[in-house]
Amino acid sequence: MPNPIAYLVLLLWPLAIIWMFRKMPPERAFIWAILGGYMLLPEATELNLPMIPAFDKVSIPNLTAFMVCIMMLKMRFVLLPENAIGKILTGFLIMAPVASVFNNSDPLHFGTIDLGQLSLIVEDVAPQPGMRVYDSLSVLVRSLILALPFFMARNLLVSEQSLIEFLRALVIAGLIYSVPMLFEMRVSPQLHTWIYGFFQHDFGQMIREGGFRPIVFMPHGLWVAFFALTCALAALYFAREALPSERTGKVLIALYLVVILWMCKSMGPRILLLAIAPLVVFASVRFQLRVAAGMALVAMCYPLLRGAGLIPTQPVVDYLYQTNPERAQSLEFRFDNEDLLLAHASEKPLVGWGGWGRNLLHDPMTGEIVTISDGMWVIVIGQFGWIGYLGTFGLLCLPLFMLLWAYRRMPAAQIPLSVGVCALIHGANLVDLLPNATLVPLTWLLAGALLGHAELQQARNRAAQMRQFEHMPRDGLLSAARLKSISSGHRQDSKP
Repeated sequence: MPNPIAYLVLLLWPLAIIWMFRKMPPERAFIWAILGGYMLLPEATELNLPMIPAFDKVSIPNLTAFMVCIMMLKMRFVLLPENAIGKILTGFLIMAPVASVFNNSDPLHFGTIDLGQLSLIVEDVAPQPGMRVYDSLSVLVRSLILALPFFMARNLLVSEQSLIEFLRALVIAGLIYSVPMLFEMRVSPQLHTWIYGFFQHDFGQMIREGGFRPIVFMPHGLWVAFFALTCALAALYFAREALPSERTGKVLIALYLVVILWMCKSMGPRILLLAIAPLVVFASVRFQLRVAAGMALVAMCYPLLRGAGLIPTQPVVDYLYQTNPERAQSLEFRFDNEDLLLAHASEKPLVGWGGWGRNLLHDPMTGEIVTISDGMWVIVIGQFGWIGYLGTFGLLCLPLFMLLWAYRRMPAAQIPLSVGVCALIHGANLVDLLPNATLVPLTWLLAGALLGHAELQQARNRAAQMRQFEHMPRDGLLSAARLKSISSGHRQDSKP
């Protein structure tokens, strides 16, 4: 159980956010309100009040930052995206939790054997109650609170300078967090237990490669490793952009954060680093945007391909058994669970099974859960169906497609490098959502910032086209039209 310090920190974080907004520019305060809460607040600790969703390390920073912007800074947010696709996807995001609740009002019975018209009771197990009408409001509010950084960042963090501010915050956060990370690598993951009174996950999963991987105050060591990846990629951006007089120091910072990531002992972030770091350092921004859009396409199509059996899972597992049996067993376990969960989700494909663990498989006799869901995509499909998946992953992937379209005609040298690097970081997160559930507030924040920037660039493109049209001489337009008419008539007259 959490100790009083855990609840006290949750209660004090809103005051810290108010202080940030008083002392910092709104963009910087908003970034650190979300980022700081993710880094420091306790896991699996909630303040439960009747009739409203629980307050935890996600909802408290999101709601507090929103209320401060509305009430203290008098900001007004346009919540719906500009284009029709964004509006439809937002509608899916809102509709899916409500529809899922209404489609899962039936209880789940265990301990019986169905004999056609009769049911034989083998064990007296209490059924899991169905979801209620009240739950639809609670689930909807919870979903909107989780996505609140997306809608706020779409209004607050749209400029190139805001994206640079986000990357700078990641580097600073990485340097700060590296201290407790190094401590837990050496001593063992103990900080959450010492400060907040309990360990937030399975300690055995933090033992890897003859040592420990850090967890600090995040849900799992995989979350810490991916966070270290984002910090390292941000540092590589500043190393590339540094002036000659500053380059040595910034390169050393980037190398230090790369080493920290490698010491986290997580294979997925290591592979993503090897694939993306060269793009951050050497590739043109247009190529970066293309790769990021490609990663978004992979994230959108993977469930379809996985469900159709077109992903060669078994050859991958067989290869890993020859090189690393421990990781092969882990990956095979994930794939087997995904197959079971996909089959279960196919029974309610549109709106899913809802919450309360209904999306998981249970032992028919005892009611105990017998599957584990790791990838965020299979969690969303299981809970909210394909409508929920399109709403969630569609909104997350849309910014990368829109960025590629918005900058399609601009010379690569004129596209801000910060846009390309942020797009790569977000694309890496989308790919990481396939094996893991690393959908955190920073994911929504960066997606919203990139969507807002894409909309801003499209507005700039439209304004440039209007200025070009207004400055075109009228006689030039008439001459062009007359020349086209004459040439058309000449072609007709020349026909035999």
